[in-house]
Amino acid sequence: MIRAVICDDEKAALTIISYFIQQEHLPIQLVGTAEDGRQALELIQREKPDLIFMDIQMPYMDGFEVLQRVSNGKVIIVTAYGSFEYAQRALRMDVSDIIAKPIELEQLRSAVTRAIGWNFTDNSTVNQILAYIHQHYKEKIELEDLSRETFCGESHIARLFKKYMGITILSYIHKVRIEKAKLLLQEEGLNIQETAERCGYPNLNNFYKYFKQYAGMTPAAYVQKHKSMNKEETSDA
Repeated sequence: MIRAVICDDEKAALTIISYFIQQEHLPIQLVGTAEDGRQALELIQREKPDLIFMDIQMPYMDGFEVLQRVSNGKVIIVTAYGSFEYAQRALRMDVSDIIAKPIELEQLRSAVTRAIGWNFTDNSTVNQILAYIHQHYKEKIELEDLSRETFCGESHIARLFKKYMGITILSYIHKVRIEKAKLLLQEEGLNIQETAERCGYPNLNNFYKYFKQYAGMTPAAYVQKHKSMNKEETSDA
């Protein structure tokens, strides 16, 4: 599960976010709330959450001041102030999204999806499986692990996942790994061996096999393609 905190001095905002998370079976575990900036800083430093819902206007220390002192977690700004200045400052701090009060369900769903980087469903068991895969894709994942995580039988979770996602669990794991590999090759410039290992493929042949299956080309061809694209963009500039 994605561990999250809510930092907001308005109890209504704390209540509505908590309600939406439970009502929509979002793959989020709330590990704490804070009602002022000092509490928020202490909470984030102590819990080290994956996701932070952060209000801007809070007593003692505003949301931006808090975020300047922490380095972990994806951040969704929650504010009644929709000024362009706030948006610019938030973007400079690399926040995932900004949502306006009063908070609406679809707005919250979209923000969470962008922050965590993958889509969830309206089934809590499938969401647990998705969260586990995205957090452990580098490791060897067996149906037994997912069964233990969800307290459901292996055949049941296999059928349930296929019903909601339209793809088998194993195929989804490979899809996630290859998407991560593409980012590592393109944005971090890792070599193919390092990329394979960091994406859960200790066997390089398997990495080549699944990369070609899900990316439509070999890792080397993918790297070359993006080098060429970058050169074209540079020359056009």
